[in-house]
Formats: sequence, structure tokens, C-alpha cells
Amino acid sequence: MQRFKQLALATAVAALMGVAGGAGAQVSDNVIKIGVLTDMSSLYTDLAGAGSVAAAKLAIEDSGIEKKGYKVEIVSADHQNKPDVGSAIARQWYDQDHVDVIVDVPNSGVALAINQITKEKGKAFLASGPGTSDLTGTACSPNTIHWTYDTWMLANGTGTAITKAGGDSWFFIAADYAFGAALQRDTTAAVEKAGGKVLGGVKAPLNTQDFSSFLLQAQASKAKVIGLANAGGDTTNSIKQAAEFGIVSGGQQLAGLLVFITDVHALGLKNAQGLTFTTTFYWDMNEQTRAFAKRFAPLDKGIYPTMVHAGVYASLLHYFKAVEALKSDDGTKVIAKMKEMPTDDPLFGKGSVRADGRGIHPAYLVKVKTPAESKGPWDYYKMVATIPADQAFRPMTAGGCSLVK
Repeated sequence: MQRFKQLALATAVAALMGVAGGAGAQVSDNVIKIGVLTDMSSLYTDLAGAGSVAAAKLAIEDSGIEKKGYKVEIVSADHQNKPDVGSAIARQWYDQDHVDVIVDVPNSGVALAINQITKEKGKAFLASGPGTSDLTGTACSPNTIHWTYDTWMLANGTGTAITKAGGDSWFFIAADYAFGAALQRDTTAAVEKAGGKVLGGVKAPLNTQDFSSFLLQAQASKAKVIGLANAGGDTTNSIKQAAEFGIVSGGQQLAGLLVFITDVHALGLKNAQGLTFTTTFYWDMNEQTRAFAKRFAPLDKGIYPTMVHAGVYASLLHYFKAVEALKSDDGTKVIAKMKEMPTDDPLFGKGSVRADGRGIHPAYLVKVKTPAESKGPWDYYKMVATIPADQAFRPMTAGGCSLVK
């Protein structure tokens, strides 16, 4: 009888240990491995870069995932804004280093390559850095979720607002790669839908230092609006040099189609004041966003979080919830689970992930304050309008995604 009791007790303990230790039982290698693939050394380093690694660390901490029996590791690398470099890193991560999910990737050309490799390997890609709306359109994948923003959102937020306000003729200076092409394409459609017209455009190589020839062509077009379909250092350089040419004082308007708070910081309020653009996150929106910024800034050279950093954080919080629900980090299954579950995080609030992989949340039309209006460091935006979640992004049926029934 005593032996039977001991056996029963041993069985019960084993069962309890199985429950307690089962959290990671179906997790590959018993580790959830996150790969932050980003720009560590070039024009997107401040808006993503080391800050994206910091955001991932905060997501691990705030999710409580490690306290629930899971082991989580982060690796990071610089894709150098080259699709071949990014592809080589992703393949090594997936094949040799057992990375389960890649996050960030602030370059649409690199992101489209990672999107395809991730699908081939059955892993997960949480894209908060790239802009091309093709990631939820013709290039959509059951293994990718596009968080934060995209070119359709930017085009319809900023392009529509400026056109309806009287800026009805446009000329584009676009970054000469997938992102610039997608942003010019989507903004052209938005401008024309709002009753405006596009007079022309020119493509500038990525990481251009001298925009003079491109700005002179834009100036000569006599378009009311010069649309800057670029980002990061390219945006700040083109705005600074436009001031030198007297383009705004001459009567033309600059439209920064993708502007980050780090760009405004680099420009200074004297140069950036009055810029109107669309974003999905601002650190000073509410108590939760302010608390996040206060924790984040010391981890990233005092930089306040961009919407890309916020996207890394929020997408990983949702990813961890799906892993916990499944007790698995199988990429295809986790992405499917993320689409089933409603999203809810401190930075974007409540939302959802559609069948095409588009993360849905509100967007905001903002205007850069004057130096006199700013009350302190990084106090740069004033809200112009909120674009509701159901209007901020392209209708799911309009993107050409094969996952949409």
C-alpha cells in the first residue's frame, strides 16, 4: 500500500513537472530566438538600428514570457541596405542559428527578400521597418505580418490631406529602390483620386548626399507640392538643401511622405516647422506612450522612440501571446494564431491582424511645431487629425493578396 502511494505521488509530481516544464516543450531548441535585422550604420540607423534591439528587449521584459518558463534570446545584424546581404544573414539565421522570427528590416528591398525566404523556411517575419504595401498585396505571405505603417497609409494620409488643402499639382523626388517606387505609386493614386495631378518625378540613389540636381528639376516643374518619397537621412538632406535653394520661400511646398521623429530632431524645429505628415505613433500621446519613451531613451543614446521602434515592441508582445497560446514557435502556426487573436498593447491600443497580414490600428496626421510652441526636448508634434483604424490602411480586397478569399 505504501509503495502504491509512493508511485502515485511520483506520478503526480512528474505530471506537475510536465505542466510546469511544458511551456517550452514544443519550442524549437527550447529557445525562442529573435533576429533583429536592421540598419546599424547608414541612413536608417537612428529611426531603427540599435533602438530596435532595445525595443525587443523591452518587449521580452514586459511580456513576462521568461517568467512563464520560456527562454528567449536576441541576435542582431546590419543588412547594409543590400538585399543580398540581408538574404545571406536570414538564411544563416534560419538554417544554422535556429532563429525563429525576424523583426524590423527598415528597407523594402531587403524586406521583400526576407519575406520570401521566411515563407520558404516556414519561419515568422514581423515587418515594422519597411514601407512597401506590396508586403500585404501581391507579395503577401502566410509567414509575414506588416506592422506600423506602409506606403498606402502614408500616401492616403498625407497625399490626400495636402491635395484637398489646395496642393493639387505634384512633382516627386523618390528613393531609387522598392520603397520609393511604391510610395510614389501609392501617392500618385491618392493625389489623383483627390482631384490633383502629377507633373513628373525623378529618382535619386539611396543615401544621396547632393540633391541639387533633383531639387532644381522639381523647382523647374512649378508644381505646388514637391513630394519627398524617401526616408531617414535622404529626407533630412533633401529638406535642408531645399531650404538652401529657397524652394519653400519661393512658393512651393515640401511634402515629407515618410518622416520620423528622429528626422525632425536632426533637422531642428527651425527647418522642420510646419511639415505635415502621417504617423502611427508619437511618444507624447498618453501616459503609456510617455512611460515607454522614458524607459526607451536611455537604452538608445537618448533618442526618443520612432514608430518603427514602437512596432518592434508591439509586434513582439503579440507574437509572445501567440507562442504562449500555442505552446509552440512554429512560424506558420504562430502567424496564423496572431491573426486569430485581437491585438492590444500600450503603444497602439486595440487592433487586429487581417488575413493579408496587415496589422490594423489608427494613424495620425500631425504637424511639426514651431520653436515657440515646443515646450521641451522631443516635443515636436501637434495632432491635426486621427485616421480611424478601418480607414488608415488599404482595403483588404484591393491589394491583390492571394490569402484573401
